[in-house]
Amino acid sequence: MMIEVLKSKLHCVRVTEANLNYMGSITIDEDLMDAANMIAGEKVQIVDNNNGERFETYIIKGERGSGCICLNGAAARKVQVDDTIIIISYALMDFEEAKTFKPTVVFPNDNHI
Repeated sequence: MMIEVLKSKLHCVRVTEANLNYMGSITIDEDLMDAANMIAGEKVQIVDNNNGERFETYIIKGERGSGCICLNGAAARKVQVDDTIIIISYALMDFEEAKTFKPTVVFPNDNHI
């Protein structure tokens, strides 16, 4: 049996930009992506601590060291700059493997590792 489990999480990062006139997705600083074991194109769930919004999108690699957390396209309407969000990715794995799997959870300080 396969189950979906938490793979990676960037906990409580600050939205630095919301760009409505872009084709969708979330742009994340490449340093943050590396720290959280996330890759470009990966599906993520976004949870906004300020307004309760929850939605899914995919990652675009942002400039390394920039601290960028930018919601693009329609997702830009669901957040405000300076909102605190959680970025979560999941993985499918065998039930037995999932019992011992350890997710990567990052608690960035001002969006910098």
